[in-house]
Amino acid sequence: MRIIAGLGNPGSRHAGNRHNIGFMALDVLASRWRFGPWREKFLGLVADGTIGDEKVLALKPMTYMNESGRSVAAAMRFYKLTPDDVIVVHDEIELAAGKMRVKKGGGAAGNNGIRSIDAHIGPDYHRVRLGVGHPGVKHLVHDYVLQDFPKADEPWVEKLLAAVAEAMPLMVAGDGNGFMNKVTLTINPPPPRPARETAAPER
Repeated sequence: MRIIAGLGNPGSRHAGNRHNIGFMALDVLASRWRFGPWREKFLGLVADGTIGDEKVLALKPMTYMNESGRSVAAAMRFYKLTPDDVIVVHDEIELAAGKMRVKKGGGAAGNNGIRSIDAHIGPDYHRVRLGVGHPGVKHLVHDYVLQDFPKADEPWVEKLLAAVAEAMPLMVAGDGNGFMNKVTLTINPPPPRPARETAAPER
């Protein structure tokens, strides 16, 4: 079994924030794989489903970003899982908008949701980092991530989230590199090969 936790802040005023791209990703994921209805549990909203051959609990902590670890830890304890069974999807300002990277462990890089999860379950879980870009200077970061994605960004956001959902069976199966490659190729497919010319028959 896997827990896939998407990070964000509860409430309609935060729904379109850059910081909430983790929540957005789980909504697309649950729809794509036809999870059950969302319900309240583990200080969050959860939905059950299957991806590939694996049972999955989708989890959106409702604790606000800074306390995300309380929700993730509660779910992990209930199902007697380890950090290696946990995948966290979150915004990453150090990645260009529309880019995605996967890693296991490491630091929080200023993300308070990740810092909270580290404090509650340790750092050895999987992170799906969705790039939202950087405002350019550090003191603007707080306001930047709490702003909605501008309308011009909607096409790449939708494309990224759809690609992440489509490739998730690889991530759930433990193939992080395959997952990253599939997301990249889904967003930027290679150009079609030109048709091979056949020589005209001699007369």
